[in-house]
Amino acid sequence: MNGGTTNGSRPSGGGTGGGAGGGSGGTALRRLIRARPGPAAPVLAPTAGPTAPTDPAGPPGPAAPSASGRPVEGADPGERCEMCGTAIGEPHSHVVHLEHRSLLCTCRPCALLFAERGAGRGRYRTVPDRYLRDPAMEVTEAQWDELRVPVRMAFFFRNSDQEQVLAFYPSPAGATESLLPMDAWDEGLGASRLARELEPDVEALLIARLGGDTTCLLVPIDACYELVGLVRTYWKGFDGGAELWEHVGGFLAGLSDRSREVRG
Repeated sequence: MNGGTTNGSRPSGGGTGGGAGGGSGGTALRRLIRARPGPAAPVLAPTAGPTAPTDPAGPPGPAAPSASGRPVEGADPGERCEMCGTAIGEPHSHVVHLEHRSLLCTCRPCALLFAERGAGRGRYRTVPDRYLRDPAMEVTEAQWDELRVPVRMAFFFRNSDQEQVLAFYPSPAGATESLLPMDAWDEGLGASRLARELEPDVEALLIARLGGDTTCLLVPIDACYELVGLVRTYWKGFDGGAELWEHVGGFLAGLSDRSREVRG
């Protein structure tokens, strides 16, 4: 791991963070979003690799993000498992392609094949359906400032290829990487019970500090991209607008309702 990375941020495209993008993952991630009509938006999926290609030509998504932390009912009739081709509805499972750093929309049987580490020769991991909270966890102003995240929401996950934690935040341009000072992470939030529980590549620590309240949850990685989709879909003006923050508040409340207290 690096210690004391220089602060900075960059919008990213093409996967779940790190490595080269490719395959059908950019399309899969965009299926988490129903974009407003208008000019095409940048690709949602982040990568840490500066040369990762983007795939802006994928179809629009069939389902808007829901306050329950999963897409709403009502799948596109053409929606199919990206592994076996079986028709799938909403909600459905997601599998991370670890080489391409992308999310694939899959049927339940295909997702079950890759639920354990090392399955599929280590190329794929199923995104789990786990939501955890730690009532004793606090995020102080000093801790947040030390992480150098320039906005009020961010998610943090372990990239197994780079063997380090990456930080991204939702923005109107998509998921944007915030270069993380690893010493501040290790000595602060990285030492929390939720951070220690994180499964690499498929779970994230989601933190939102809104209106004096702090939400801190361990969530599936696809839930973070649903949040990114909300920001891209509803952002207006300089600060996002009241409609956006109403949707975000409802979404976070839904995630909290699904969560259970971490043990140990």
